[in-house]
Amino acid sequence: MGCVTPQDDRAGKGAAGSLLLDDQLCFALYAAQRAVTAAYRPLLDDLGLTYPQYLVLLVLWEHGETSVKELASALRLDYGTVSPLLKRLEAAGLVRRERAADDERSVLVACTGRGEELRERAARIPGALLTTTGLAAEDVARLRAELRDLAERAATAAGRHRAY
Repeated sequence: MGCVTPQDDRAGKGAAGSLLLDDQLCFALYAAQRAVTAAYRPLLDDLGLTYPQYLVLLVLWEHGETSVKELASALRLDYGTVSPLLKRLEAAGLVRRERAADDERSVLVACTGRGEELRERAARIPGALLTTTGLAAEDVARLRAELRDLAERAATAAGRHRAY
């Protein structure tokens, strides 16, 4: 018994059972994520930030002081991933961390004055990314809505599988 050749499998292109790399949703998402992150890189280099650090600051700029637990939840990351990010941002003087007065187990994070100043420079990034990618704002809004829906459906499906 031989292997199925790409030509044989092309007949089922797009079919649910296809094992072609280009037919995989996960690969399309992976490739897009890498390309978008790469498009952000020169914009963030100007600010001295990595992409994950930028995401942390976006949450803090939007919500103000927040707990590490809430920050990790907003970013859909675990505490162990967020903690080193915060350590580097703190060393750069962009955020401060302190224990919550009412609960010593909880750590609060907030932007410093320097972190808030960076917000003004970062405000150009969304528009610059649209220019770089050639996407229209309405296309980005539609794509973002579709991706949120996909993420929600996938999380629901993953939850069902974990329950078994």
